Amino acid sequence: MFLRHIPFLKAVLLHSMTAYGGPQGHLAMMMKTFVQQRKDVTEQELMEYNAFCQLLPGASSSQTLTLIGYKRGGVVLAILTLLIWITPACLLMGSLSFLLQYFDKSTLQTDIFRYVQPMAVGFLAYGGIKAFKISIRNTATCCIMVVAMLAAYFLKSPWTFPVLIILGGIVSNFSNKRIPDIEDKPRKIQWGNIWLFVLLFILAGFFSELSRTHNWITRRPFNLFENFYRFGSLVFGGGDILIAMMLEQYVFRAKSQFLSAEELLTGAGIMRALPGPTFSISAYVGGMAMRSLGPGYQLLGCFLAPVAIFLPSLLLVLFFFPIWNNLKKYVVIYRALEGINAVVVGIMWAATFILLGAIQINPINVLVILSTLGLLLLSKIPSPVIVLTCVALGWLLH
Repeated sequence: MFLRHIPFLKAVLLHSMTAYGGPQGHLAMMMKTFVQQRKDVTEQELMEYNAFCQLLPGASSSQTLTLIGYKRGGVVLAILTLLIWITPACLLMGSLSFLLQYFDKSTLQTDIFRYVQPMAVGFLAYGGIKAFKISIRNTATCCIMVVAMLAAYFLKSPWTFPVLIILGGIVSNFSNKRIPDIEDKPRKIQWGNIWLFVLLFILAGFFSELSRTHNWITRRPFNLFENFYRFGSLVFGGGDILIAMMLEQYVFRAKSQFLSAEELLTGAGIMRALPGPTFSISAYVGGMAMRSLGPGYQLLGCFLAPVAIFLPSLLLVLFFFPIWNNLKKYVVIYRALEGINAVVVGIMWAATFILLGAIQINPINVLVILSTLGLLLLSKIPSPVIVLTCVALGWLLH
């Protein structure tokens, strides 16, 4: 049974090394790879998975990919999918915590990735177009999409996404959409996942406080695990909100005892130039926070922080997803899906315009955007080929 999933896991690995553009960009690439090319899930399933994950704290694109693995092969494949997805980016970011001292920080912003952001805009536009065709079917969903797009563009609160999704679900409940008469076997709820999540949350806090009050020599790993487990359990809004929380925890509150604001923001800038989950910056910050204790502890920090921050995402999504599936047989939830999916489309378009506003508008960047969009819509060229071509173009023209 494991052998038949190897092609899927290879696709996940390739996706992890070529997925740019943050959560919405990752969704657009998943649509190309796992829907259009591999057909692991349908377009409707992918949109539903992503909408559901927006309601949960943690790394939404990682949770969405985990659910694709869960649908294909259950819990074991879901865990393998998540591990393969996060490992390349975490290895790179963890290595950066060791190598940063050998670099001139002013030279880290290399031009080799100059066309990655325009390419990501093309991917986001592609995802927005495909999602629009799937989810926007009437005037009501079109209005929900526009309101969500404007709110996501102008409101930068971490609560914007979950609040918009809940409001979209409420508004679409005024429709008369009927549940199709399809027998769907109820999914078994894995109560162990939520109990483990709560137990780890309590134990992490207990040992962190105990090690601090008793001034243990080994207290910092306990503190680090508690910090990142708490981040993964509570953060909404993606990588930018996580960076703000880490600035507060490790720079301002610690008075630069662990790392400076410049070092954290340098890591954040490099993270945006690399493929994979934005939460991979945890490996860098974990290593930097432990570097004063020696290479062994620094390596432990690079490992401990990603484990702590992605573990809540895994436990929460595997616990709540069967509940979500069981609730869909009720008309309130079924009708809510129409509005929730419309909100996701609006958020994708907001992300497209935000990223477009962050890049320099010149003929080459416009050409990269339009070429990426055209290739995605009109050809069967795999996403990784497009990504590698844009990186190679940046290297040749730097």
